[in-house]
Amino acid sequence: MSIKSHLQQLQKLIPHTWLERIQHLHSSLLFRWIVQNGSKPIALSHKSVMVFSPHQDDETFGCGGMIALKREYDIPVIVTFLTDGQGSGNPEQNSQNKIIQIRKQEAVNALEILGVKPSDIHFLEKPDGTLPDLKNEERQQTIKQLAELLMQYQPEEVYVPHRKDCHRDHEATYELVKAAIAQAGITVELLQYPIWLFWRAPLFILLKLPDIAAASYLSIASVQDKKNRAISAYCSQIHSLPSGFIQRFSGSHEIFFKSES
Repeated sequence: MSIKSHLQQLQKLIPHTWLERIQHLHSSLLFRWIVQNGSKPIALSHKSVMVFSPHQDDETFGCGGMIALKREYDIPVIVTFLTDGQGSGNPEQNSQNKIIQIRKQEAVNALEILGVKPSDIHFLEKPDGTLPDLKNEERQQTIKQLAELLMQYQPEEVYVPHRKDCHRDHEATYELVKAAIAQAGITVELLQYPIWLFWRAPLFILLKLPDIAAASYLSIASVQDKKNRAISAYCSQIHSLPSGFIQRFSGSHEIFFKSES
């Protein structure tokens, strides 16, 4: 049995409220420790950016502050959503379509707060939850779509979820984007943003010392209010997320992990 499977079995044995308290404490302590001891500060670069987000809200949680800071300097930021964000909504087709449209509009609203124009937002609309299981033909088509966007915009920095983010769509996004960068034949700085990693992964079990050594943190204090308002724009989703989970993203720093592109 894998480490992830052991963790999932353990989580089933702990009462839900206690589990959330433990995860909130762990996430907060780990984030604080990495900022204070395990990483180095970085200054905002003036490089153009492309953000790849598996779902509508990951981009704001993970790097909304960076996006807002870049846009205040009129630095190009392109955001691409890979899935339609329907999640585990009502299985009825009409309800699913409604959820997809609601979340798409929420993404547009959130990114408008952060300074990104609708024309700079792309929706690939792959079914939510299917990215790791794409058949080879669809996987290659998806990589080609991503590569075409990369070649069109030629970003200098690319942001993706962490490769160990404890969410199958998130980890699959990392792999798809890596393959697309290789296919596009461009040189970019690849940065990973954590969403579920600190919440679900005990230190030194999934997050190893080499991972931590690649961490940097960016101060987003001047745009903290913008990011929090953008998070609030996802009103159809935030009510279903643990409050402690959301709280972790409301602070004055964002953590990124560098990786080789």
